[in-house]
Amino acid sequence: MPKQIGIDLGTSNTMIYLKDKGIVMRAPSVVSIDRATHEVIASGRTAKLMLGKTPGNIRALRPLKDGVITDLQVTSMMLRDFFERLDMISLFNRPSALVCIPYGITEVERRAVEDATFEAGAKNVGLIDEPIAAAVGAGIHVYKARGAMLVDLGGGVSESAVISLGGVVQSNSIRIAGDEIDIAIVNFLKQYRNVLIGEITAEKLKVRIGTAIKGIDRGSMQVCGRDLKTGLATTIEVTTDEIREAIREPISEIISMVKMTLEETPPELSADIFDLGIVMVGGGSLLPGLDEAIRKRTGVRVIVAPKPMDCVCAGLGRMLQSTHGDFSEFVRYKVK
Repeated sequence: MPKQIGIDLGTSNTMIYLKDKGIVMRAPSVVSIDRATHEVIASGRTAKLMLGKTPGNIRALRPLKDGVITDLQVTSMMLRDFFERLDMISLFNRPSALVCIPYGITEVERRAVEDATFEAGAKNVGLIDEPIAAAVGAGIHVYKARGAMLVDLGGGVSESAVISLGGVVQSNSIRIAGDEIDIAIVNFLKQYRNVLIGEITAEKLKVRIGTAIKGIDRGSMQVCGRDLKTGLATTIEVTTDEIREAIREPISEIISMVKMTLEETPPELSADIFDLGIVMVGGGSLLPGLDEAIRKRTGVRVIVAPKPMDCVCAGLGRMLQSTHGDFSEFVRYKVK
């Protein structure tokens, strides 16, 4: 019997759930390839450490951007390397994969996910909308005739969705998320401190001292970069206030997207959401003060789900573990 797996194929990170075993892999969505032989040198965390540091014969790539595949071949090579590391592919046994996708992507983008997963070695491929998987993983009863609102803040896409009776009633998404916040930090320090840093360093600043609102002081952090006046390496100290100012605009865009979804939601469901609150998932929900910032702008209580980064993959796992086919209507597998 083929192994059944769930894949959260994210812009920043990929997670794989193996039925009856749980989450067996958490790895950055990065792969490094030999330019001459086109063979995979490394994938995941090792490949991420190579970003911006590779010699001419090696390419370190992130094959997904804004939640969708930008390089189908490289994505399939990365997934195949993950499968091989987990010993999921053999001559007579290929896995059956359930893959989540952003809600509302085009048919071409959906097909790219299917093709990349098939080329990686999967026998069957099913697609599930990310808001549904995240809601299941966060413990929301998606079948109830009661509105629930979910905000998923990933690496490439921020989504807000209102779910009722097993379907998405209202949804909005913007391609402003973790990656854009990192770029905003890079641009801020470039403009106001005349220092150029890399996106990986910007991500560390965001994680360690970032905040979405005033009143939360997480101290300061020293970073190395290049002085744009002299062209030489330099070290500067960056404060929490500077990071908050740097990310103010993308955070405001995300909150506006959440507010727009609430405004477009039918009144009966709005009452349910006001009672239950907004549930936040994804790595972006870990930014201190973001839940409070959304609450102030919307007037609705905001709850950060337990283990928010795992919610999508955990939701895929619950669907795979369902013994009575409770989620069968959400999934249609294709066979190759």
